[in-house]
Amino acid sequence: MSHSAVSSERIGNVLCITVDDGRANAFSTSLLVALSQELAEAEADSGIGSVVLAGNQKAFFAGFDLDVINSGDPKAITEMTTAGGAFIRQVYGASVPVVAASTGHAVAAGALLLCGCDYRIGVDGPVKIGLNEVAIALTLPKWALLIAGERLSKRYLQVSVANATIFDGQGAVDAGFVDEVTTADQVMNRALEVAQDFADRLDPKAYSATVRSLRGGLLNEMDAAVASDRAAAGL
Repeated sequence: MSHSAVSSERIGNVLCITVDDGRANAFSTSLLVALSQELAEAEADSGIGSVVLAGNQKAFFAGFDLDVINSGDPKAITEMTTAGGAFIRQVYGASVPVVAASTGHAVAAGALLLCGCDYRIGVDGPVKIGLNEVAIALTLPKWALLIAGERLSKRYLQVSVANATIFDGQGAVDAGFVDEVTTADQVMNRALEVAQDFADRLDPKAYSATVRSLRGGLLNEMDAAVASDRAAAGL
C-alpha cells in the first residue's frame, strides 16, 4: 500500500524511508500501514542491512491524527492507535537495525516511535520531544507504557509519562528519547552514517537472533496489549 507522504531511497545497503506530509507528519491508519509495508519489504530484502526512518524539517512524527481521536468513533480510534502500536512493535522487533533521523519535533506517538528504534539522532535545539498525552486528556495504552518503560531513563520515566514533560534536544538525550543530537542540517547525514556502520559491521543472522532473544518478552507483551485493545473495540 503506497502513501503520498512516504518515499524511500536505497543508498547502498541502507534503505532510507522518509515521511513528509507538508505538515507535522501525524499518524493515520493508512500512513502506518504504508510504513509497515515498507519496513517488511526491507526486512525481506537480503541486500538491505539497515533502515533509516526520517521525517520532514518540521517534525519527525507528531502523534495520532487528532481529527480521528476527536471523532468519537471508538473503532476508528482503536484501529489507528493499534496500527501505531503494531508498527512501533514491528520496528523494535525488526530483523534489521532501524535508525531514527528525528529531523524536528517528535511528540506523543512520534516520541514512542523513537523508543522503538535502535539508535536515534535528534536536533540540538529547541525542538519538542516527549509524551504530551496526559496534558491533552489522553491516556497512554498499555503497549505505549511498555515501550516507554523499556527505553526511557528510569530517572525520567515518571515526569515523561505521568507528568507529560516535553524536552528539547539535549533534554531528550538525558530522558532517553534520543541517543545523540547534532545540528538540524546534519541529522540525516549522521543517521545514514550510523545506519551504514550497523549494516557493514553487524552480522544479519546474529542481529536478528539477538533481537528475538533480547527483546522477545517485551515484544510478546506488546502484541498481547495491541490484540487486547482491538478485541475490546470489536475489531
